Amino acid sequence: MSNEGLCGNRQKHVPACPSNLKKRRLIWIVVASSVISVIALASAIVFMLMRRRGKTVNAEDEWLPEVAPQRISYYELQRATQGFDGNTLLGSGSFGSVYKGTLADGMIVVVKVFNVQMEGTFQTFDRECEILRNLRHRNLTKIISSCCNLDFKALILEYMPNESLDKLLYSRDYCLNIMQRLNIMVDVASALEYLHHGYSVPVIHCDLKPSNVLLDNDMVGHLSDFGIAKLLTKEESIAHTTTFATIGYIAPEYGLEGLVSKTSDVYSYDIMLLEVFTKKKPNDEMFTGDLNLRSCVHNSLPDELHQIIDTDLLTLDEQNLSQKLQCLTSIMELAMNCTANIPGERMNMTDVVAALKKIKQQLSSYY
Repeated sequence: MSNEGLCGNRQKHVPACPSNLKKRRLIWIVVASSVISVIALASAIVFMLMRRRGKTVNAEDEWLPEVAPQRISYYELQRATQGFDGNTLLGSGSFGSVYKGTLADGMIVVVKVFNVQMEGTFQTFDRECEILRNLRHRNLTKIISSCCNLDFKALILEYMPNESLDKLLYSRDYCLNIMQRLNIMVDVASALEYLHHGYSVPVIHCDLKPSNVLLDNDMVGHLSDFGIAKLLTKEESIAHTTTFATIGYIAPEYGLEGLVSKTSDVYSYDIMLLEVFTKKKPNDEMFTGDLNLRSCVHNSLPDELHQIIDTDLLTLDEQNLSQKLQCLTSIMELAMNCTANIPGERMNMTDVVAALKKIKQQLSSYY
């Protein structure tokens, strides 16, 4: 009987069995391919997770644009501002001039041209570039790009249609109501809280005043102008400066000794808070000798506040007048606690933000 499948030893006159080498090789190939496929799939999953994680940002900042990596040329800015024409000029000062411009893609921007003849311009430009490029908060002015040559330096910033808090506060054609003013000051306080406590190192603005608060289309406040700002190290709580800000807003230790800190910013912020609700500038000619904006407000508390606040805020026949006056009193008392002569007695910006938001919630319930 024949058996074609029989195999074994050749000496016994049967054909040799086929080798298992090819079978083992095939198994190894299948196993190796499977392992490689699993590793590749795992790598792809890890990559996607890392990429997604890298894109995750704070909800507050999710809409903020990244700073453009490329610089804009001088000739582009010249075209955008119609040759830096006077009709596009928004304002000027010792630092330089600010123009409104339209880029080639139609984007409306602010072009801040630095006065290169002024001493310290290069340091001011570099400092503002460094700070604005690294900070990300919805209530800070956003830098779009820059232009830097040997004899020309400019920052290209986001355009704010409603210009500055200073212009609107003292405008004859428009009056900011209580809620608008409080919302704007909460915005500025939130920006300061981020600068002091939310960034990797404390940033001291050093020049807080209404003209450095810009307003967008929705009346959201954006803190601007970091030309004399100071970056502290993690070990530092105070710094010395020889550059002085606007008289009337600076803290006593800043004016007398050139010492700046988070508490000096708190002082300046709350002087601005007083100004916004009284519509009186702290450097007004009416304040002489020992009389100043803070002392005027302090003397009016708690029963004579109506004599010092902006007359456009409330009317005698206003609904919930006493409750609204009480909210204004709370705002003024908060400002008193933040403008103490001794820096250590002032509140920090985290507590200021919390207090203002509580007052805002209460005030909004009366409208």
